[in-house]
Amino acid sequence: MLKRLVVLLTVLVGSSILLPDLDAHGDARPRLRQLGIATGVLQPGPLNAITDVRGVRVGHTTLVVGEAVRTGVTAILPHGGNLFQEKVPAAVFAANAFGKAAGFLQVKELGTLETPIVLTNTLCVGTAMQAVVDWTLAQPGNEAVRSVNAVVGETNDGYLNDIRHCAVTAEHVAAAIEGAATGPVEEGSVGAGTGTSAFGWKGGIGTSSRALPETLGGYTVGALVQSNFGGVLTIDGLRVGERVGRIAFQDAWRGGRDALTPPGGEDDGSCMIVLATDAPVSPHHLERMARRAVMGLARTGSFMHHGSGDFVVAFSTRNPEPYRKPAPTATVELLYGDSVSPLFLATVEAVEEAVLNSLLRATTVKGHGPHPVEALPLEPLRQMIEERRKGSGRES
Repeated sequence: MLKRLVVLLTVLVGSSILLPDLDAHGDARPRLRQLGIATGVLQPGPLNAITDVRGVRVGHTTLVVGEAVRTGVTAILPHGGNLFQEKVPAAVFAANAFGKAAGFLQVKELGTLETPIVLTNTLCVGTAMQAVVDWTLAQPGNEAVRSVNAVVGETNDGYLNDIRHCAVTAEHVAAAIEGAATGPVEEGSVGAGTGTSAFGWKGGIGTSSRALPETLGGYTVGALVQSNFGGVLTIDGLRVGERVGRIAFQDAWRGGRDALTPPGGEDDGSCMIVLATDAPVSPHHLERMARRAVMGLARTGSFMHHGSGDFVVAFSTRNPEPYRKPAPTATVELLYGDSVSPLFLATVEAVEEAVLNSLLRATTVKGHGPHPVEALPLEPLRQMIEERRKGSGRES
């Protein structure tokens, strides 16, 4: 326990001092709504985060070491109890399966999640899997457990991070899980998003939520993303990527490269999406929600490049399934299919805003690559917002 406490303290120092949530002028990096942009028609929850779904916890381990290591771990827990003994309904979806996601097949087959969801970098999936297994086996009540399905997702942060160094350890994974908490979620260049990039700028961790009105059930949908992909950035209809001059295949448009070759590889990458809801839905409906999540991704300008691994894990905190069944059958409350559509809209809107929050909150990071990855410039965006407000902006 003392060793893990030391790791947690190190994580806090790395997050608050080495990677401050400030821009080059010392100003706090805003979330989307702090810029006056409210995407979609549904309202967010109180925190506008995946933790608006009651019981959901998020924890980060941020690794910034020397000039080379820029990586980390992010853990998402559906509840604070023993997940193996109290599994939750879940589903997965691979929109573009260029990735190393682990544990997805059993979730797809059985429709349940029995461990924390852990996000990290591509080459540390194996380490994270073993760490999740070890952590789960060590939980009180799991002394007789002989099989664990660890769920781990990844994106490749190899431009900023010396990924071959494989800096993530089992202790780092355990620290993210044990440090997971309800409440506000740290975003940007933290955890598994420490070394990621999106749309040619610094990406990272982002989150958002949508709270349905009581007339539509009163349920909440939350999303958390690890953004690390390319495309043509669009924010609430504003063609930001074009305005700033950073778009997919931009060198090819200028005649400088083969049109099939992405500039600097910046269009490769991935996006991990985690969805949570408190709605009483089946694994089948969770998979339908997961499929809609990539529509939110598309709203931001992603086209899921050939080399992009875009994966979704969705779970509900309702109707947990006990490991030791008290009876052969169970009676649960489930929404009819006709009543699930509002959750689809909430999913699309929450994912879109989570991606944009990951960009806006991210800070410029210099790693082992030849150049730093800069944070999304705010001034051009503010100008576009003001132009639109005055009726002279380019909205489409």
